[in-house]
Amino acid sequence: MQTVYSGRVWKFGDKISTDLMVPGSYVLARRNIDPAEAALQCMRANRPDWARQVRPGDILIAGRNFGCGSSRNGSEPLKALGIAAVLVESVSRIHLRNAINTGLPTLVCPGILGLADEGQRIEVDILSGTVVNTGTGAELRADSWEPGSPPYQILMAGGFMPFFTEKLRSAGLITSASE
Repeated sequence: MQTVYSGRVWKFGDKISTDLMVPGSYVLARRNIDPAEAALQCMRANRPDWARQVRPGDILIAGRNFGCGSSRNGSEPLKALGIAAVLVESVSRIHLRNAINTGLPTLVCPGILGLADEGQRIEVDILSGTVVNTGTGAELRADSWEPGSPPYQILMAGGFMPFFTEKLRSAGLITSASE
């Protein structure tokens, strides 16, 4: 997995809930909705056309209590849209766990809302936790994952399913043909 990301900033405030990321009336109410179509509903309630403006490699920054609310996996539509990394002041524990399992790098970075304005570019090294505004040179330090820790291993594998599949393959329990 890539460990350094450079991208355009999308900026959100505090208490961005999973209900905003996965709106029930558009996504959960439709059982067979295509994941790409579901992703286009992300943040619809507070920024109706946002999902259509996101480009692969963009980076989302937000305030306190990101991913609060239900246990909906709000990281799935973010990853489907191409968000490369998420940097937040603080994050709901269940949302953070969902992000790791989805393979979406999500780091707590105190002061992140003051580092960059929407549209500016930042670079984040998810191994060292270094975050730099490439236009101003301003720098912050995010909490990084301890190398070798289970969350680190899952994230580096690209999410839980790739991690688990590789564990089964290395144990000889599956072959490439049986996946």
